[in-house]
Amino acid sequence: MQVTIDNNSGFCFGVIHAIKTAEEYLKDHDTLYCLGDIVHNNEEVKRLTAMGLRVISFEQFRQLHDTTVLIRAHGEPPLTYQIAKGNNITLIDATCPVVLKLQQRIADFHRNPENGGKQVLIFGKQGHAEVVGLMGQTDNQGIVISSFDEIDKIDYNRPAMLYSQTTQGLDQYYELIRLIQKRYEAAGNSDIFQYADTICRKVANRAKEIAEFAKQHDAILFVSGEKSSNGLHLFDICRKNNPNSFMVAQPGQITDLNLKEYRSIGICGATSTPMWLMEECKNLIINT
Repeated sequence: MQVTIDNNSGFCFGVIHAIKTAEEYLKDHDTLYCLGDIVHNNEEVKRLTAMGLRVISFEQFRQLHDTTVLIRAHGEPPLTYQIAKGNNITLIDATCPVVLKLQQRIADFHRNPENGGKQVLIFGKQGHAEVVGLMGQTDNQGIVISSFDEIDKIDYNRPAMLYSQTTQGLDQYYELIRLIQKRYEAAGNSDIFQYADTICRKVANRAKEIAEFAKQHDAILFVSGEKSSNGLHLFDICRKNNPNSFMVAQPGQITDLNLKEYRSIGICGATSTPMWLMEECKNLIINT
């Protein structure tokens, strides 16, 4: 049996930066609070928790004073920074540069007096940490579009500017644009709809890379946390390109799978999946 790990899988730059930032701080401190899971992978969170990372909710964050809190790669809305200032909380800001740039673009658009009355549309998962941060740039007046079925939320008699969560699929985004444009044209207002391509190309390219990787093996073991939107999206691509695709969150789940019948197994994961976890999965397959 040949077991191969996809070299293109593993943490994206933003997650690598956030985790390294946490590790560096914890070398000299016993505890570091993190607002929300630092990454949507329970196994990596467990590892960092053992080092002293303490994941807190937004409500718990409100109660803190005179301490230090890490902002993860997903970013935060302006309210978080306001609370930190009022409660004398030192923020270690590990927001992904791509997300930070998008936040600024949306904030600038929203605050520009010339754009008064224009709808800000955000293609993303409702309640996702990044989307919460993006919505905060609009004073929560933006409209989140999570699926094609939700384009009825848009007022096609009013101008609109569409942005996308950085980790959304590129094909889905351009299909959404096409559908919205069609509705604006039907209303006779095709000239008042605008959009910006704000998807991270590093993440977008993973879709094509993983599709090719899935085709090269008899079976695919996809390793990802259950809460990872990126993971669910990429696993779906694996299944479309290789029906013998299986998803696990931890190595222990592999024992429930019958992988011995396959000669070639490819292991890959989400942008929130640590390489060490995929390596553990590989070792378990080889040694059992």
